[in-house]
Amino acid sequence: MTKYKYKEKLLQVLLGPHTSEKALLKASKGNYVFKVSKRARKKEIKKAVLLLFGTKVDSVRVANVPQKKKRGRYKKAYVKLFKGENIEELNLNG
Repeated sequence: MTKYKYKEKLLQVLLGPHTSEKALLKASKGNYVFKVSKRARKKEIKKAVLLLFGTKVDSVRVANVPQKKKRGRYKKAYVKLFKGENIEELNLNG
């Protein structure tokens, strides 16, 4: 796989931020929650966050979200960044 196609695949891994009260509280501590593709792997999620936001990821935890009537299946990824790193675009609380 060429570099271009690999970057294109990484851009399709993250579907968007998961916004809830719990996710916003975690974001203030350097832990972010993302909706990711159901076929995404931890290493791909880590590389996608590095590519999109330019921040170093410490660890990634993944949880499967069951399918609802109107929403399809996806995964939630809990991304913990290294100390001192943050994602400015997702800091909604100040």
